[in-house]
Amino acid sequence: MIEQILYFIVGLGLLTLGGHLLVTGASEIAKKFGVPALIIGLTVVAYGTSAPEVAVSVKSAMAGQGDIAVGNVIGSNIFNVLFILGLSALILPLVVSSEIVKREAPIMLGVSLLGAAFAWDGQIAFWESAVLAFGAVVYTVFQIWLARKSPKDPLAEQEVEALKTSGTQKPVGFYVGYIVAGLVLLVVGSRYLIDAAVYMARLMDIDEVVIGLTIVAAGTSVPEVATSIIAALKGERDIAVGNVVGSNIFNILAALGLSGLAAGQGLVVQQGVLAFDLPIMVAVAFACLPIFYAGSQISRFNGFGFLAYYLIYLVFLIAKAKDHAALGHLEIAFWYFVAPITAATILISVYQARRVPSVK
Repeated sequence: MIEQILYFIVGLGLLTLGGHLLVTGASEIAKKFGVPALIIGLTVVAYGTSAPEVAVSVKSAMAGQGDIAVGNVIGSNIFNVLFILGLSALILPLVVSSEIVKREAPIMLGVSLLGAAFAWDGQIAFWESAVLAFGAVVYTVFQIWLARKSPKDPLAEQEVEALKTSGTQKPVGFYVGYIVAGLVLLVVGSRYLIDAAVYMARLMDIDEVVIGLTIVAAGTSVPEVATSIIAALKGERDIAVGNVVGSNIFNILAALGLSGLAAGQGLVVQQGVLAFDLPIMVAVAFACLPIFYAGSQISRFNGFGFLAYYLIYLVFLIAKAKDHAALGHLEIAFWYFVAPITAATILISVYQARRVPSVK
């Protein structure tokens, strides 16, 4: 058991380091072209920090552990919004750009609905996986087109010019090496993490899908946690929010799509996931729309609410896994008290935002 825990920690460390190298290399290359911070957050950073999810999900699918692949994607998307955005907003209220409100958040909701629709019959077929993977290509091309269309980021250009003047600018090949090293570490780290997680799940008689929804999902989201929090502390709020939104889109399209293709026959989705976790993922994506719209920011109050909901979600998962006697009472409390209060709070926030002009 101790050996497997060490494997898990080593795998997590390799995933974190690999994600850091991948993001650093890709971000530095992107800066040379003066790409705006929001586009970097939605693509380069989001894709880089989602690489662990892709690596773990594909490896799980190839090993016949589809439950971990599906649970990892759904759990990561829930974790990204509720925990990462929640914690980042508690540190510093996050201003949400108009592009996120008008374009990216609706895309995230649409992609979540598409993934849920494909899974609704209890499986994501091979052709449905191909559609999702193709959607990742289309979304990437769309973001590249936006990057070419967008005006250059003057701050990024100034930074590049300063590096040229000082003679400390590193060649592109140096950062390509970062990307290659990051990818290698991600592949190796995902193998350690999955093997250890599966072993511990079987030893503790815990369903693999629960491990995927919690430990693996949180573990593979470590790069997103680090990136968004650091971005929030540095005032790079576009990157903090764009990282989460872009990662959620990429997780469903690429991680889920490629996992279904790697499995050869698509992915089976458990009934419990269809009845509980998948609706939660869609609901979280839907809740982002009015919250982002209400004043175009995620306040500390919203951040606290996000974190509270993630704790409630974990309590539900643990109660379900153990078939706890209090599960029925928790469900009643959620549907008759927590959910209505949440809906009312969101509606009030939107109403107040419509009455008071945004300061942005």
